[in-house]
Amino acid sequence: MEARHSHIVLGLGATGLSVVRYLSAQGVTPLVMDSRSEPPGQAELERDFPTVALITGGFDCRYLVQAQQIIVSPGIAIDTPEIKAAIDMEIDVIGDVELFARALQQSSAKVIAITGSNGKSTVTTLVAEMAAAQGINYAMGGNIGVPVLDLLAADADLYVLELSSFQLETTHSLNCIAATCLNISEDHMDRYADLAAYRQAKLSLYEQSKLAVFNRDDQLTLPNEPMNQTSFGLGVPAGDDWGMSEGALVHGEQQIVEVNEVSLVGRHNHANLLAAMALAFAAGVEKQAMVSVAKQFKGLQHRCELVSVVNDVAYVNDSKATNVGATVAAIEGLSAHQGGIILIAGGDGKGADFSPLARPLQRISQLITLGKDGPAIAELVEGSITVETMQQAVAQAAQLAEPGDLVLLSPACASLDMYSNFMARGDDFKQLVAELVVDHE
Repeated sequence: MEARHSHIVLGLGATGLSVVRYLSAQGVTPLVMDSRSEPPGQAELERDFPTVALITGGFDCRYLVQAQQIIVSPGIAIDTPEIKAAIDMEIDVIGDVELFARALQQSSAKVIAITGSNGKSTVTTLVAEMAAAQGINYAMGGNIGVPVLDLLAADADLYVLELSSFQLETTHSLNCIAATCLNISEDHMDRYADLAAYRQAKLSLYEQSKLAVFNRDDQLTLPNEPMNQTSFGLGVPAGDDWGMSEGALVHGEQQIVEVNEVSLVGRHNHANLLAAMALAFAAGVEKQAMVSVAKQFKGLQHRCELVSVVNDVAYVNDSKATNVGATVAAIEGLSAHQGGIILIAGGDGKGADFSPLARPLQRISQLITLGKDGPAIAELVEGSITVETMQQAVAQAAQLAEPGDLVLLSPACASLDMYSNFMARGDDFKQLVAELVVDHE
């Protein structure tokens, strides 16, 4: 065993590399460990940081117990035995977001943070777009795009962060001007003991914020303790909260924008827009900037994205719906659609309970399932069709669809049983729809 290392990075990949870059800039040479034999980012580490040692294939306790600080990547559970041993020895075990928070302690920069089971990326991007429209010098990242430590180079006045429950497990001192937990539904049940544990990881964000922005349509998002708070929801708001009234998005009694002027599709996206407005307002964004974004922003790829209309049938890509709650939100958000809805679902359910899908699935006209847990979803609907591939699913949907119908890919599952990620799954769907367009020209 070599000399002890004061700082150890657990997990390489994009986050681990960002930690190595940050520590190296502080004059610290860390040790990196990864449980994988060939972790992503290894070639980049060897090229850019030849003096940084990498141990693969596991975590060596002999090094861990001698460290001053261990920085854990979000993909690694903190109840891993080696990490628990270090925590029991009162070694500082944190994540990259906590390092970021500590780096900003002497800064005047503001932080807005967004968590929740669904809609995080949309709301994070909306807040960033609103900040841009206001002319604020901002940087966006975290669980979306750029790792948080890499954002520090931007020297921004406002940091807009998307944060997962995994990241929040190791974050304790993020000083947000405003933060939200958009919603809570079962996800990552292969990592958490139960829904309550998952929820608590999410709600820990409120304890690090001057203002909690919660969803009054989802009681699980309410702060555990009384604090400075506001809410958003699809009903008429009380007091100075955010909501909908007489066909418009409103702040208290003030109308912001008519719903029919908003580009985003679906009631769940109107809720996302209200959450973004509440957060942006806390950062000093004015109504005019909010309205310009609301009118122009059409959504992110793979999130209720209208791909094409073929033979008067709309094809919508919601591949980002990697959990049950996201698919429930998509179906309910599209409930105003006049025609039938053909749903393509299935993949790796990550140990989730699919029963909350039963009621929303009554609203669809046909269910087509695929993937590892497709059969479990198929059991919820009589007459569902099970296929092996996305190509078969799209072909079957196209054959069944009538003019005015909508074909929705919203899997309620992760993609890793069939694809490298949800983007690859969505891209496959989009390519197959594009081939339908060619066939019908």
